[in-house]
Amino acid sequence: MTRLPTNFPVRSLLASCLLIGASVATAATPQAPASLAVPVIPAPQQVQPGGAGFTIDSRTTVIAADGVPATVAGQFIELLAKTSPLQLQRHSGNKRAANGIRFELDTSGAKAVPGSYTLEVAGNGVTLRAVDAAGLFNASMSLLQMLTADADARSVSVPAVRITDAPRFSWRGFMLDSARHFQSVEQIKLVLDAMALHKLNTFHWHLTDDQGWRMEIKRYPKLTEVGSCRAPAGQAGVKADGSPNLYCGYYTQEQIRDVVAYAAARHITVVPEIDVPGHAQAAVAAYPEHGVVDGPTATSHNWGVNPYLFNPREETLQFLENILTEVLEMFPGPYVHIGGDEAVKYQWQDSPQVQAYIRELGLKDEEALQSHMLKRLEKFLASHDRKLIGWDEIIEGGLPPEATVMSWRGIEGGIEAATHGHDVVMAPGNTLYLDFLQTNSPDEPPGRPKFTSMQRVYAFDPVPTQLTEAQRKHIIGVQANLWTEHTRTWERLQHNLFPRMAALAEIAWTPLERKSYDDFLARLPAQLQRYKALGIAYGQTALAVAMQRQDDRIGNKVTVELSNPLSYRDIRYTTDGSTPTAQSAAYPGALTLPVPTTLKAMTFFNGRPLADAPGVWNFDAASLLTRTDKTLAQCPQGGRLLLRLEDDNPLDGALRDSFDVTIFNPCWLWENAQLQDVTAFKVRAGRIPYNFGLLKEDEAKRRFRKPVARYGEFEVRAGCEGRVLASVALPQEAGEDGFIELVAPLRAGPEQVTDLCMTFSGDTRPRMWVLDQVEMQTR
Repeated sequence: MTRLPTNFPVRSLLASCLLIGASVATAATPQAPASLAVPVIPAPQQVQPGGAGFTIDSRTTVIAADGVPATVAGQFIELLAKTSPLQLQRHSGNKRAANGIRFELDTSGAKAVPGSYTLEVAGNGVTLRAVDAAGLFNASMSLLQMLTADADARSVSVPAVRITDAPRFSWRGFMLDSARHFQSVEQIKLVLDAMALHKLNTFHWHLTDDQGWRMEIKRYPKLTEVGSCRAPAGQAGVKADGSPNLYCGYYTQEQIRDVVAYAAARHITVVPEIDVPGHAQAAVAAYPEHGVVDGPTATSHNWGVNPYLFNPREETLQFLENILTEVLEMFPGPYVHIGGDEAVKYQWQDSPQVQAYIRELGLKDEEALQSHMLKRLEKFLASHDRKLIGWDEIIEGGLPPEATVMSWRGIEGGIEAATHGHDVVMAPGNTLYLDFLQTNSPDEPPGRPKFTSMQRVYAFDPVPTQLTEAQRKHIIGVQANLWTEHTRTWERLQHNLFPRMAALAEIAWTPLERKSYDDFLARLPAQLQRYKALGIAYGQTALAVAMQRQDDRIGNKVTVELSNPLSYRDIRYTTDGSTPTAQSAAYPGALTLPVPTTLKAMTFFNGRPLADAPGVWNFDAASLLTRTDKTLAQCPQGGRLLLRLEDDNPLDGALRDSFDVTIFNPCWLWENAQLQDVTAFKVRAGRIPYNFGLLKEDEAKRRFRKPVARYGEFEVRAGCEGRVLASVALPQEAGEDGFIELVAPLRAGPEQVTDLCMTFSGDTRPRMWVLDQVEMQTR
C-alpha cells in the first residue's frame, strides 16, 4: 500500500483562491505556486493576481464577433450549461463598454506558441484572447473550470487574475485500444470531451490488432466481415446450443468521419493505428493470402504476443497501401501510426519463401526486412504529405528516414531516436499504461496489478536529462495508453482513465518548474465535480481509504493501518457502524482493534468526502481465518507476471468474478499463518482459460507441479519449498457455476506459525485452476 509522508500539507482550495487578493506574497512562494489561485487542471504557465474580481450569473453577456470567436463562445456556452446552472447568451459585435465575457482573436501575436492564450478577469468582465482558434478554445476550458467548481452555484465570483498560458508540448496524447474491446461512437465522443477539458490534443486510435479489425475498408470488406468478430476464450465463446458466441464490432467510414470531425471541433487530431507487420491475425484471418502460413486462421482470442505476420512480398505491400489510401481519406491529420511493435519473426524465420526474399533483397535479417516494409510505407505516406509514426521497435533494423518514434519500452528508445535527430513521443509502459491498476486495492477491476499510481504518473518528465539542448527539441510530446484486453466494459474504461487523465494533462501542458503534486491534490476535488457533471464514472479506489492489516487470531485482535493512495491525509473513521463524517475521529496512526469490530473510513478534503462511499471492513472470527486471492501475497518464485483475470462465465458477462494469478507459475501465499487449532483448509476455486500468447523464451519459463492424482490436486506447503501440509484431489471439471469447494485436512506437524504456499498441480493449459478463497478450519 502507499505510504504517506508524515508532513503532507492539506491545503484548502477555497482559502487558496482567497489568497489571490489577500496575500500576493504567499501565492508567490516556491511552496505555494501561483497556480493555487485558480482551480484549473492543467496548471497554467503563469498566474498574476489582480484587484477587483467579477461575478458571473445567467444575466452575464458573452461577447464574440462572428467567425472563430463566435464558434468557441458557442462551445463554451453549451458546455457550461451542461456542467453548471449558468445559462449564458452570446451577442455579436465588440460591445467593449459592456460588462461580460469577451472572446477575442488577436492575430498580432503571430509568433506565439500554437494553443497559447491569455485570460484576464477584472472588475468589468472577463477577456479571453488568443492568436488561433485552439488557443481561444483552451482559454475557454480554463474559464469553464473556474466557473464549475461548485456545480450548484447560480452565480460565481471569479477572483481578479491574469493567466498567461501556453502548452509545454505540441503532442499531448491519449491512446485508446478499440481493437481488443470495442467502444460505441457516443463513448468515444465522451472521451474526446474529457480530453478537451484537459487540453489534450491528440487522440491515438488503435483500430487493428490480432483480436479485431475495427475500421471499414470498402475495397476489402472481409476485414470487417471476418476480422471484426472473434469467439472469446472458454465458456464465454460458446452459446447454450453450442454455437459460437461471437464478440463483434467495427466503425463504418461514416462513423469514423463523424468522430474525426467531432474531435477537430475540439482541436484534437485523431491518429489512426494500422499495425504492420505484426498484430496482424485479424487481417490475415480475413485475407489469408497476405499472411505467411498456409491455410485459414481465425481472429485471435488470445491476449499477449501472437505470431501472425503480414507477408513482406509486393502483393501484400500493395494491399497495405490500398488500405492506407482509404485511411488517409478518413483521417486528414498529419500522422499515421504504423505499429511495428511485438512482431515476433517466427513465421518469417520458418518460411523458405520469406528467407529467399530476404536473400533476394540483400538484407541482413528479419529485422531489416521489417525496416524494408516500413520504409516502403513511409514513402507512400510521404507522397500523400503524411508522416509515419511507430512504436520504438521500428528503430531495430534501421529507422525510416523521417519516422517519428513512440517510445513505450521505457524511455531508452526515445533517447536513441532523439539522439539521431528523430522526433519522439514518450509513452513508457511502466509509467503511462493506464490498464495497470490505480491502486493495490482488492476492489480494482481486472487488469495488471503492477499498479501505476497517480504520483508515478504525475512525477514523470518526458524530457530525459541526458539529452543535449538540441536533442531535447525532438521530444515533441507525451502520451498515456489504455490497452483493453482486460477493460471489457465502458464502466471499467472510465475507472482506469479517470482521474489519472488529470495527471497526464499536467505533465503534457504545465512547465516542469510549475508542477507541484501538493498543489495538484488541492485542485483535483473540483475536477472530480466536473467529471460528475459530465457523467464520467471516475475511479473511486484512489480516492478511498486503503487498509493493511496484521491479524492476531490467538490474541483475538487485529492491527490496522489506513492510508489514501493519492496521499490525502484527512482520514476519518468509526467503529460504531455509522458512516464517517468530517466530525468523526481523525485517524491517528495504526489502530489495534478487538475482534469483532466493524471499521468504516473515508478520506476528506475541505470537510467533504472524496469517495462516494466509505470503506467497510468487518473483523470477526471468520475474517481472521479467511483470505481471498486479492488479499494473499505472491509466492517468491511465482513468476514475473501477475494479472487480475476475469472469469469466462456467466455468458452474458454482466457480473463475472476476477482472480489474481501469476500466469507463469500460479501460486498464492498466506504469510505468517497461525496454525494453532487448525484442522483443515477449505478452498473455493474457479477455472478459467489460459489464453495468452507467449514468446518462446517466456513459454520456457512457465511452471506447474506435476500431478499425482489423475486430475491433479490442491496443495498447501509450509513455505514454497517446505513439506506438504495438506493435499486434496481435484475433480475433472468445476461445478455448474464454474467453481469447486474442497477440504484438505491438515497433516500433523511442528508448525505453529508459517507461510502457507498454495498451488494447483497439473498443466495450466488449456484451462487453469485459480484460487478464489481459502479458509482455515478449526476444532
